[in-house]
Amino acid sequence: MIKLLDFFAAFFGLLLLWPVLLIVTIVGLFDTGSPIFIQVRVGKNKKAFKLIKFRTMSRDTQSVASHLASNAAITKFGSFLRKTKIDELPQLINVLKGEMSLVGPRPNLFNQEDLINERDALGVYNVLPGVTGLAQVKNIDMSTPQLLAETDRQMIDGLTISKYFKYILMTVTGSGSGDAVK
Repeated sequence: MIKLLDFFAAFFGLLLLWPVLLIVTIVGLFDTGSPIFIQVRVGKNKKAFKLIKFRTMSRDTQSVASHLASNAAITKFGSFLRKTKIDELPQLINVLKGEMSLVGPRPNLFNQEDLINERDALGVYNVLPGVTGLAQVKNIDMSTPQLLAETDRQMIDGLTISKYFKYILMTVTGSGSGDAVK
């Protein structure tokens, strides 16, 4: 059921939001010269996939988890994209491709070994990663691997259709501060 919801929500989301995606892409061209950011992340069963986002940091920023990146690397337009969570919209393509769900654990980088170990121990990689989830609306980021993995597991165990929509609604209405940057 959730797979079907993901597909239709992503399809209609992209269909309805294409003007926003186009405008952000054009503005992003002027902001960084490269508006789309693609990064290899850990997916279901720890398989690699290419996560698609709008670029919010300068192009020469080192590829690290957001909580390890410097605030100075974020562009002014990127700051707006992060606050509004518009930078996440291209992930609807990942959802359409079946690499992600709208709701699930946020996909991490392969170099985040502590988080990988914590999530692996709790079976978090048995599900598709998500655009948003319980940890995001509770402002729990990847800087606290054990707490994040436990929160992910709690979400997975208790995920219902109503909670699926609740997490999406909370994200759209501004719950959670987005990726933490130092």
